[in-house]
Amino acid sequence: MRFDVLTLFPNMFEAVLGESIIGRARENKILEMNFVDIRAFSKNKHRKVDDYPYSGGGGMLMTPQPIYDAYLSIAGDLDYKPFTIYMSPQGKVFSQNVAKELSKKEHIVLLCGHYEGVDQRVIDEIVDMELSIGDFVLTGGEIPAMAVIDAVSRLIPNVLSGEESYKNESHFSGLLEYPQYTRPAEFLGRKVPDILISGHHENIEKWKRQQALVNTLNKRPDLLEKADLTDEDIRFLNNYKK
Repeated sequence: MRFDVLTLFPNMFEAVLGESIIGRARENKILEMNFVDIRAFSKNKHRKVDDYPYSGGGGMLMTPQPIYDAYLSIAGDLDYKPFTIYMSPQGKVFSQNVAKELSKKEHIVLLCGHYEGVDQRVIDEIVDMELSIGDFVLTGGEIPAMAVIDAVSRLIPNVLSGEESYKNESHFSGLLEYPQYTRPAEFLGRKVPDILISGHHENIEKWKRQQALVNTLNKRPDLLEKADLTDEDIRFLNNYKK
């Protein structure tokens, strides 16, 4: 899978996406990532990429020409249009389901805005989706773009060691993840639940499912309304609530 990022701060990305699991996937050619400096395409002698909005008001707006030319440096010679996302607080809220859908794409371009945003004309010309990571505002789209790339990348085959590495994680199945434990068997007087060292795999899987239901009920009950619950799950929750 290929990611191209249009940004004013390309060096920010290597510090995060050049390490650990994502970094190894890039080394192994499973993922391709390019971080394109929008300023390099400015026709202003000072590499200026912003100007005052026609409507007035505070702040500056990113001008369309450098962004569009940066985009053409990626897509201009392709025989297809890469799926292009503008990271914006006005966008659809990012979720695990959105990550799953994006993981099916072969080529994604992410546009990172700054200042008061981006000239609407370039959004209308190149953007397929506006995406937000939550109902708050950051100084730019770089951190949200990194979050999206990380979440999507780990769903690509062979990036993680196997599907089980993410299928039981929070949000993947609509529930939060069950509690997990490692050595030592006792720490600060707290013991690992006996079921996890029982060796009875069927009971262990049942415990994990029930604990995921409890975690979700206690921390994010809103998720239960959309989760794919079995009749057994519903009976367990009803008994637990009593």
